Amino acid sequence: MPAIIIKRTNPEDKDFRRLVLLLDDYLDGSDKAAHSLCEPFNRTDTIRYALVACMDGEAVGCGAIREYSPGTMEIKRMFVREDQRRKGVASSILSELEKWAKELGFTRCILETGEKLPQAISLYRKKGYSVIANYGQYECLPASVCFEKCI
Repeated sequence: MPAIIIKRTNPEDKDFRRLVLLLDDYLDGSDKAAHSLCEPFNRTDTIRYALVACMDGEAVGCGAIREYSPGTMEIKRMFVREDQRRKGVASSILSELEKWAKELGFTRCILETGEKLPQAISLYRKKGYSVIANYGQYECLPASVCFEKCI
């Protein structure tokens, strides 16, 4: 299996932008109603730190972090192309995002996903995240599942 190469970048990166468009299409297909409600919270103009995962020189996944509150970083825009899943890409992205957040002085990561995304929920549990009450903009969205992890 080809090595997974993680590139730290920003939201202006062309590969990151292309993967985010694929993510939005995927979320529309999974749960259009929930995705429409969450869309305003997923804009990339508030993100400074983004990652792109590559295999064989091809961008296959992405993720990002943004400061949520002092000490807490929010993980955003996690995605792996459907044809590249089950190869450890998402775990690699998540681990690198946590490492980057820690390097920036943060001690906790939070994130939101949808109840209709069981693979994402399984990944976060496997990587040591615990379910928490829906936070911030997700408090009134019953289809949201929120997680946290101390890093």
